[in-house]
Amino acid sequence: MKEYSSATSYKIDQPSVVTIGTFDGVHVGHKAILKRLVDSAAKEGMVSVLLTFFPHPRMVLQQGSDIKLINTISEKKELLSRTGLDHLVVHPFTAEFSRMTAVEYVRDILVHALGAKKVIIGYDHRFGRNRTASINDLREFGSLYEFEVEEISAQEISEVTVSSTKIRKAIEEGDITTANQYLGYPFMLSGVVVKGKRIGRTIDYPTANLLIKETYKLIPGNGVYIVFSEINGSLVYGITSIGTNPTVGGKNKTIETYFLDFNEDLYDRSLRIEFIARIREEETFETMADLKDAIQKDETFARNYLKNFG
Repeated sequence: MKEYSSATSYKIDQPSVVTIGTFDGVHVGHKAILKRLVDSAAKEGMVSVLLTFFPHPRMVLQQGSDIKLINTISEKKELLSRTGLDHLVVHPFTAEFSRMTAVEYVRDILVHALGAKKVIIGYDHRFGRNRTASINDLREFGSLYEFEVEEISAQEISEVTVSSTKIRKAIEEGDITTANQYLGYPFMLSGVVVKGKRIGRTIDYPTANLLIKETYKLIPGNGVYIVFSEINGSLVYGITSIGTNPTVGGKNKTIETYFLDFNEDLYDRSLRIEFIARIREEETFETMADLKDAIQKDETFARNYLKNFG
């Protein structure tokens, strides 16, 4: 899959089949649409193109929007690269871009820039300034600019929407098992390991404190989770605590992982943790000894769980 930072940087002189959308999560519903795109392009001797946008339109058009996304842009690119897609165009979404008329958008972006000969799109897709144009308008433009429009059914779109809603809700509630079922892969957090208060070391449970720079990234609900990471080419399992560390009077949310059977310095290294299941909610303990006892129980639970984990 080749990536492009804008539609104007796409310089492929081949007819294309295009679909458009945010595809946040790249979940099982999205993958069905992308398979349809890829298969259609292969059948008709064209290239497959996904046109998506960053930042998310709501970040630009809704002042103060606190939208949280399932994937960072880098995570989404990696997930999309596994779908068989030929070309990914991540076009900058700006206030100026949002003011393009429908005809400018179709003519300049879809036709002239991307070479669209077929557009696969949802029945409820809206585009152009103030989102005034519909799929019926797109069909009229198709007749004018000689491209076909293939409609994704209401049922398919509903399934994608429901899945996205359920995934976000499940992640917010810490229900990682449900989220992973809809995603079709383990939910992930990616960041850099930074120094924390090093309290874990005082109770023999040193942790890697993950800093995520993308403030729009959706973080699971507070609690303790079973996770894994790939470190130095090997899978390492661990226990991740998300919360404010109320036992020691913490106030800021942290993401701290204790890796099982692992003892290496990870400071300043990029790290991805992938979630398997939730163990429990965040709790406040009266003493550090009580906290250590709880972590020991978490470790026992995680090791037993992992014995049966595929």
